[in-house]
Amino acid sequence: MIADIARISRLRGSRSLNFLSSKALGASVVLIILVPLFGVFAGGFLSPHNLVNIALQSSILLLIALPMTLVILTEGLDLSSGALLSLCGVVLALLLVAGYSIPVATLAAMAVGLLFGILNGFCVANLGMPPFVVTLGTLGMAQGLALALADGNAVSGLGPEIEAFSAFRFFGLPVLVLIAIAAYGIFHLVLYRTTFGRYVIAVGGNAEALRLSGVSVRLVHGAVFAISGATAGFAALCMIARTNAGHPTIALGMEFDAIAAVVLGGTSFERGNGWLFGTVLGVLAIGVLRNGLNLIGVDTSLQLVAIGALVIAVLLVERLASERSV
Repeated sequence: MIADIARISRLRGSRSLNFLSSKALGASVVLIILVPLFGVFAGGFLSPHNLVNIALQSSILLLIALPMTLVILTEGLDLSSGALLSLCGVVLALLLVAGYSIPVATLAAMAVGLLFGILNGFCVANLGMPPFVVTLGTLGMAQGLALALADGNAVSGLGPEIEAFSAFRFFGLPVLVLIAIAAYGIFHLVLYRTTFGRYVIAVGGNAEALRLSGVSVRLVHGAVFAISGATAGFAALCMIARTNAGHPTIALGMEFDAIAAVVLGGTSFERGNGWLFGTVLGVLAIGVLRNGLNLIGVDTSLQLVAIGALVIAVLLVERLASERSV
């Protein structure tokens, strides 16, 4: 039974090397269309400064979208990640203002995120509650706590240490981009090169087979939400470094962008069918779309309309293509 699960996961993992698969084309085609389009109509879009800006914006979103991919692979959903990122950012900022070091403050933020992730995982995996309802509830909890801790205001005056961290470069690459690259490498290894990764894919693809093999599906399912929460806590460091303040509402709605990126990248809400590098392409597609629309002066609310329409269009095209192939 375990051998069958491993074989299935290897087959699915090998899709990450196939740029021509139908799952890969969604975000890829979007990028192929948007980059030259904005290059022509959005002044300065292709400038080195703006491209670095897109990479910086995308790095934070990627840290939320990578664990979201694992959650969706298990046929789950995490609506709390944006609010949780805001809460963890406030916790991290308050500790920095109090004089604690970046590592200590980051570990505390990760601990807060982990607690919320464990709560989400326990309610979903052990109590059988719908992920949508559970994470909607923890979204409200995280948002309320963030506003209460920050007294509704941004936490500023974080000190020179966080500024130095944000300004760090290695071979010309900003530290936030390097963190995002490292995070992708870690998640790729975990999903495609470990037993736990095979179990994650199996939970969405064939949970009954996993259960019959003696593996605790509840434990695997709960662990995915715990990873999502802890990663949101770590992403708070990147958010704080980017904004130099802890805003209690700054990341609200980022879960929408993360889910959209995962879907654009070809991960399905059913059958444990996904492509981790596709999430990277989806994140870049969302980043390019938002940046280009900002440059041409489109309102933020209309940007959400554009992202939603883009997701529906890609899903519709993939659905029609799959029906024709049957």
